[in-house]
Amino acid sequence: MCSCIPATDVAEMFEMSRVSRSWRGSFLTIFFVFVVAASADGALEHLRAKAGDQTQSRAVTELLRRLLGDRARDFIVSVNGSLSSDGLDMCELRSTKNNKVVAVGNTGVAVATGIYNYLKYFCNCHVSWSGDQLDLPRPLPPLTGVLRIQSQYRFRYYQNVCTQSYSTVWWDWPRWQREIDWMALNGINLPLAFTGQEALWQEVYMSLGLNQTEINQFFTGPAFLAWNRMGNLFEWGGPLPQSWHIKQLSLQFKILDRMRAFGMIPVLPAFSGIVPQGITRLFPQANVTKLGPWSHFNCSYSCAYVLDPRDPLFQRIGSLFLSQVVREFGTDHIYNTDTFNEMNPASSDPAYLASVSRAVFTTMTSVDPKAVWLMQAWLFVNDPEFWKPPQVEALLRGVPLGRMIVLDLFAESMPAYSFTQSFYGQPFIWCMLHNFGGNSGLFGTVERINLGPFEALRFHNSTLVGLGMAPEGIEQNPVVYELMSELAWRKEPVNLVKWVSLYASRRYGSMDDNLTVAWRLLFRSAYNCTIPGYKNHNRSPLVRRPSLKMQTDIWYDPADIYEAWRLLFEAAPSLLSVETFRYDLVDVTRQALQLLTAEFYQEIRDAYQAQKLSEVLTAGGVLVYDLLPELDRLLSSDAHFLLGAWIEQARSLGLDEQEAQLYDLNARNQITLWGPDGNILDYASKEWAGLMEDYYSQRWGLFVNMLVECLDRSRPFKQDTFNQAVFQVEKGFIYNQRKYPSKPSGDTYDIARRIFLKYYPHALKRLNVQSFSKIDLPKTPTGKETTHSTKTACTAFF
Repeated sequence: MCSCIPATDVAEMFEMSRVSRSWRGSFLTIFFVFVVAASADGALEHLRAKAGDQTQSRAVTELLRRLLGDRARDFIVSVNGSLSSDGLDMCELRSTKNNKVVAVGNTGVAVATGIYNYLKYFCNCHVSWSGDQLDLPRPLPPLTGVLRIQSQYRFRYYQNVCTQSYSTVWWDWPRWQREIDWMALNGINLPLAFTGQEALWQEVYMSLGLNQTEINQFFTGPAFLAWNRMGNLFEWGGPLPQSWHIKQLSLQFKILDRMRAFGMIPVLPAFSGIVPQGITRLFPQANVTKLGPWSHFNCSYSCAYVLDPRDPLFQRIGSLFLSQVVREFGTDHIYNTDTFNEMNPASSDPAYLASVSRAVFTTMTSVDPKAVWLMQAWLFVNDPEFWKPPQVEALLRGVPLGRMIVLDLFAESMPAYSFTQSFYGQPFIWCMLHNFGGNSGLFGTVERINLGPFEALRFHNSTLVGLGMAPEGIEQNPVVYELMSELAWRKEPVNLVKWVSLYASRRYGSMDDNLTVAWRLLFRSAYNCTIPGYKNHNRSPLVRRPSLKMQTDIWYDPADIYEAWRLLFEAAPSLLSVETFRYDLVDVTRQALQLLTAEFYQEIRDAYQAQKLSEVLTAGGVLVYDLLPELDRLLSSDAHFLLGAWIEQARSLGLDEQEAQLYDLNARNQITLWGPDGNILDYASKEWAGLMEDYYSQRWGLFVNMLVECLDRSRPFKQDTFNQAVFQVEKGFIYNQRKYPSKPSGDTYDIARRIFLKYYPHALKRLNVQSFSKIDLPKTPTGKETTHSTKTACTAFF
């Protein structure tokens, strides 16, 4: 049975105050209301839950049954939309005499979030992508008086247009159901809902006269649809089978029904102006511009055709599509579309840019007079040379104030509200982007996400109306997303040390001091990147095409990772039955071996440059023939790190072998070459079993062999020659047709123990621990101080 968090610790987490109410007792008042952007926010009042109170209550009750089984009967759920007069979500919980907990809130999301807060801070439980720890006490811990939580933000946004390709592309309904449950528990009320839109686009284009060939040349394959929707990419990975449209449309109906049942407000797609080339055949007089290539692609698969928003055809196509969307999906009156995503407009004239946004919005309101445009602000930080203040203001002010919500997409590192005067009056949502490409690897900016939202609230004339999480890929670093989602219900930043200590306890259901210290070390190192503008692309040599000029710099002290690794390993014997612990043992061991890979790479490079053949052979041999195979075996032991699961999910969506093979190629290409020629090579890298053996290890083997051959024959290493050779290895992986295991194999602890005993001493040899300063850490049960060394610069948030 799990240990409950002591009441004194809960009191430290939350401010307590007594409030007079009709209910007896005291209230634990967690959060306060702060009204921002009153005029703009007033225009958003109609963005509310559509489902009735009974429907939302039933949705939360069913969630609890899925999550807690029979223990769901210990909770009494009630939704009462009249509880909140200002539209801000709130929930109140109290205990009954028969040991049940009553949760009452104004929306299903609010009630689910309230219950999850109770589960976390009173029952020491945890729910995450990487497993749950739900050892509930029996009976439930009683509440003294009433526990009240309230968000000071109208909206809590979730997802990124890229998430649809990097993470959710192969999902079935059970996986979507699990994710929507997670959204509700974590307070999300404004999720992106883009699934199935290609089926509607196909209907629109065929009604205009395009033929199937022209449509097939427009849509990409499933793994690349995010960039097709944004106008970056066409045809690559296609053609898109008709069965795909049918399945995705059916899935979208279930997704929307469930989101709305919780009281969420799904964001639906709208028209941005990107059209198939066939439009120029049908409408030769239309004002269509062919843009230049995107990223490292040429016009074979890029170079979008953009219809001028001022052309009457824009209004026709946009209204046709949105009418289809509303007819099929219903509407909650908020739509996302992004003009000029990583593409420059035809003109920088402010009058032109204002006319563009005005035309896009007019298209929306012609179908839905209550339409609100949700727009990503990525374009402003991606190309600041083009988007100067006059251009930004023109684009934003082309839409009436309050009828656009701007996603400050990368606010934890590159906030745009601060140089746009709070988006020139338009409401905005402060978003944490965090992850690019769904990369593996420990990463976070916990200081910035802890402070950033509150700085945005205090900003002069702030129009902040919400917080958001907008990762390109999910199912990684769950601690960061739990912290970020909780901040939407806080009135001030948390004490990060206390917060992560409680996180460690509830994640494993254990009060082991080793775990607390390990997580404090992780939080001040890998999870506390403070480099301005840093983008979390996994730059480790492990997952990059080898060269003699690879980046090995990191933002943290590796000693912290190695010590956390040791502490987790020592705690392992008593916690191996806990899924979340096994995941973290694998993940932190993986991170340690990622660091060691960089060390071995430097040895290989330095030995080659010093022309020491034996040392190249030694370091290269350990890396290629032991470390990487051991890492592959470790990853194979946990279901969350399997290439085979990703490919199996993709293949399962095919109606026949031809479709299954198409999806297989999509799945493999996206996480490796990302294009026909390695156009965005390793952008979406994953440290998965199968990839480690047949992709990364093969590249490193070829690299070491070529270096040895160059030294042996006294000739220089030529990167171009290597790139040509390794491309065949990379391409070979995509077409090898090998079936990879989709179920874990091997004993995680046995493999982790072998790796630790072999490589932990190796890691210590690379650390000059005496050069670092000592910090204070909690005392062990014996009264002795646990010591560790680190750079003082990493401890700022303590």
